[in-house]
Amino acid sequence: MTDRGDTPDRHDRLQRHPTPGPGNSLMVWTDAKHPLRVAVNYAVVVAARHSPSLRLKNWLLRRIGVDVGDGVAWGLESTPDVFWPELVTVGDDAIIGYDATLLCHEFLQEEYRTGEVRIGDRAMLGAGTVVLPGVEIGDDAQVAANSLVADDVPPGETWAGVPAEPVNNNKRNEEASDPS
Repeated sequence: MTDRGDTPDRHDRLQRHPTPGPGNSLMVWTDAKHPLRVAVNYAVVVAARHSPSLRLKNWLLRRIGVDVGDGVAWGLESTPDVFWPELVTVGDDAIIGYDATLLCHEFLQEEYRTGEVRIGDRAMLGAGTVVLPGVEIGDDAQVAANSLVADDVPPGETWAGVPAEPVNNNKRNEEASDPS
């Protein structure tokens, strides 16, 4: 994890919900969210995932509680959280790449956790990116394709990998200009 001093990390922003009893927390998901609400959310998300119209995607996702800024572009197959879409905020002119997933929940063995996902203005998530609950991606930040974002991405930074880490653009530029 990246040390940022007193800045809270995603784990500090997660709400923990114990699920005592036999079995894992997913076995009692209906205690967490009403099945009809999840079914409606799922139907809307599936429609949005397959719609080629960005305006229609944004309109549909707003209907289930996603906070979608102006000019947001959702790639085909991109998926906001189906259980807690109301915990997703996407800033103005952000790009959510093809097949990216924004998760606001984690079902674990003895608890489930929920946390807001915030994507900043003009941020860009590459294709296949997965963002975990409680993560904030800053304004103008970029996340490379197929990255797993488990920590906050500061404004203006580029991150990549599994788990995603900052990309050192200076090192890459030095290697490209090194004649040896």
